[in-house]
Amino acid sequence: MTDARRMRARYRRITRFALRVMLQTWWWELFLPRFGLTALVARGRARRMRRIAQRFHALAVDLGGLMIKVGQFLSSRLDILPPEITKELEGLQDEVPPVAFDRIRALAESELGVPLEQAFSFVDPQPVAAASLGQAHRARLSTADAELAGFTDVVVKVQRPGIDQIVDVDLRALRKVGVWLSRVSLVSRRVDMPELVEEFAETSLQEIDYMQEGVNGERFARDFADDPRVATPAVVWERSTRRVLTLQDVTAIKINDREALVAAGIDPTDVALAFASVMFQQLFGNGYFHADPHPGNIFVTPSAREPGTAEEDGAEGWTLTFIDFGMMGQVPDSLRAGLRRLVIAVAARDGVGLVDSIREVGVLLPSADTAELERAMTQLFARFGGMGFAELAEVDPREFRDFAIEFGDLVRALPFQLPENFLLVIRAMSLTSGVSSALDPAFNIWEAVEPYAATLLREERGNVVQAVTRQAVDTVGLVARLPRRIDKLATRMEEGRLAVDAPRVDRRLARLERLCRRLLSAVLFGALLIGGILLRPDDPVFGTILLVAAVPPLLHALLAGVLGSRGPI
Repeated sequence: MTDARRMRARYRRITRFALRVMLQTWWWELFLPRFGLTALVARGRARRMRRIAQRFHALAVDLGGLMIKVGQFLSSRLDILPPEITKELEGLQDEVPPVAFDRIRALAESELGVPLEQAFSFVDPQPVAAASLGQAHRARLSTADAELAGFTDVVVKVQRPGIDQIVDVDLRALRKVGVWLSRVSLVSRRVDMPELVEEFAETSLQEIDYMQEGVNGERFARDFADDPRVATPAVVWERSTRRVLTLQDVTAIKINDREALVAAGIDPTDVALAFASVMFQQLFGNGYFHADPHPGNIFVTPSAREPGTAEEDGAEGWTLTFIDFGMMGQVPDSLRAGLRRLVIAVAARDGVGLVDSIREVGVLLPSADTAELERAMTQLFARFGGMGFAELAEVDPREFRDFAIEFGDLVRALPFQLPENFLLVIRAMSLTSGVSSALDPAFNIWEAVEPYAATLLREERGNVVQAVTRQAVDTVGLVARLPRRIDKLATRMEEGRLAVDAPRVDRRLARLERLCRRLLSAVLFGALLIGGILLRPDDPVFGTILLVAAVPPLLHALLAGVLGSRGPI
């Protein structure tokens, strides 16, 4: 098969899989529940999800490329996705088939301009890691290069041959899927899918530029130069190009290898908390963050001294060593300020503050009526605030179901959206949550957030005097306006012009009205159908007209609920 035919087949496989999943989801999650089959749908949901995950796993391993990246993101969502899905996809972190060494050698020698035996004193033909976009081999620098670098052992990353073409095809397929999803009102109201795909495309194209990755790694190292908890590999620029990157070998204990950590005398719980803290610092402090912190990209490196002891610099007996800086994110100052306030609100269990911060970062449109959402968040904090993942797993599922029933319509009706530059933030936080909870099943995100939020709060207090003064002025103004507002309220009551806004009642009345219309359509359909069947033997023309006339009310009865979701409820 020629390359062109192979790429066309790849494109079709991706788009067909996406279309099949979309249709299946519509049938089971939207269509059948409207006919009272919710219990049936719920009983088979886990099995269906497992089959979808299995099929996607097989597709991603077979195709490689960006499909692996999608699977890695899903497998990291241990906090919200059921284990049936994450278990099926977790192998995508490492089980990518390697490329034959002969092809890797040919590409590396073409890029470096010299035979590998001349560039390195030794190169292991067996890859130490095979990723979706490239693979890595252990090597040793020549004597001259080692003297310049200050170390001998290195890892040579080489792009997969033909990866540029594969990425191009994958992005075309994802753009097509994005267009399909943009036509689904439930999705289009929340996020601009084509724009989101373009953001992902830009990140992916940067990831296959190894020179940019080297620059990213050095910037990351500068950000944490004074933090003894974090280490990064040095770049050997003399042996690096756009498609070949040579790095200091920093291989150590993978962050999710609990048994190896315990054997080294390192408490996985301490690692989970330190990892979350370091990621918080990147996202809310530096504003420049590692957007792909899955377990294959982070090592725990024991130091020479006894683990668990601390030196004057505050370091523990190990460091978190980050690698693979191809996917990095930048948080704009305005977004970072909103995220900082969001962290403070979460730590304080402040439902109103949380909603305000969500609005500030752009996830919630300014036009949203948030009174009910604030009440929902307050109740959520009151019941589940402070619980770790293990504790949440023991909560009666009926409590979650009752909460979802009470506030599900509210959340779906609110004008949420996914703002620009937010995809990588979500990815980084998802992976952080997943890795931490895998390290420690009892990991409590509150314990990680609260110390960091306290630090943020101390920094925010620099403007506390101005804030208090502003609040005092607002209060004085409110008190001054209060008599006039009371007088206006009394006048409106006397004139019968007082209106009460009850969004929950309005939404439920609207749903009841749509249900009544659908019932009327169903009755009309039945009458026309029966009339047409009875009259057709005696009056074929009129009977056929009645049968045809029964189609529109049938379509309205079946599809009005789906089409009605396009408008507010």
